[in-house]
Amino acid sequence: MATTTTIGIDLGKSSFHAIGHDLSGKETFRKKLSRTKLLQMLSVHEPVNVAMESCGGSHWLARKCKSYGHTVKLIPAQYVKPYVKTNKNDFIDADAIAEASTRPSMRFTSPKAEEAQVASMVRKVRSSFMKERTACMNRIGAMLLEFGLSLPRGHSHLKKLFAWIELQNEVLPNYLVCELKTQVEYYQYLSEKIELQEKKLRLINKENIRYHLLQTIPGVGPLTAACCVANVADPKDFSNGRNFAAWIGLVPHQHSTGGKSRMLGISKRGNSDLRELFIHAARSILKKTETAEKHFGEWVVNLKRKKPFNVVVVALANKLARIAWSVMVTNKEFSLKI
Repeated sequence: MATTTTIGIDLGKSSFHAIGHDLSGKETFRKKLSRTKLLQMLSVHEPVNVAMESCGGSHWLARKCKSYGHTVKLIPAQYVKPYVKTNKNDFIDADAIAEASTRPSMRFTSPKAEEAQVASMVRKVRSSFMKERTACMNRIGAMLLEFGLSLPRGHSHLKKLFAWIELQNEVLPNYLVCELKTQVEYYQYLSEKIELQEKKLRLINKENIRYHLLQTIPGVGPLTAACCVANVADPKDFSNGRNFAAWIGLVPHQHSTGGKSRMLGISKRGNSDLRELFIHAARSILKKTETAEKHFGEWVVNLKRKKPFNVVVVALANKLARIAWSVMVTNKEFSLKI
């Protein structure tokens, strides 16, 4: 009987489809297993390569597999698709995952540590609170607009909402005032929750060296640093800073044919949260010309003269992402020589 060298697993919520391949790529077994049965099989199986798509639940299972002595290969889902044969089903997907993992040019991602996953969940909960707070602000603005009052933008105006209403010399119905008070209380509750999530992130990353080193980069604050630490399990997965920036989606989308190369707007692929944070970081730097020139020299000043502002923002965000990769790989703080 052929010896299994690779196991491809198609992940599910309660059922898992596993296919084994030998060294030549021939199928050795196929099984549909529950979560418990899968762990039992992996715990007694001799060490092999275990391949999975990098998706929900994959990092937890990857850590389990590593504890059993297996070598784990996490593959981005888009790289598995070309190996799917004929119609799609769970066993065909597992077979494609196993085959893709053996390709010499395949790219893999490193499993995240437990702390990084927890930090990612805390950050996502914070983002959900922020979306709810924005929705709450919009509701308050819409309620006032129905009665002829246009609430100015910004959190500062909402914090002094009732004082602002008094200055408008408009008498609002009592029931509307009660509804506004309820919404303001909810807004304040969400603001407290957002601050609490930020404290949790600082506490989780308190001992993380990369978290503190990343904050030495101009424009990079605690949230951007926490997002980098949570999403980049091993910065050496990227061969250079450009590949890291490409993963975030801060490089031009290329469409080339017939020997003609055409560069379009940024690809916007990969991690949208990191892309947004780096663009905000670049925007904050460009607001202060002296700070931008101090850290990035004539390059950024000349670019501002020649290009539209948003183009300069993305270009600087790309540079910040490359610097962040360099800081994470070298474990050295930012300096003007990086």
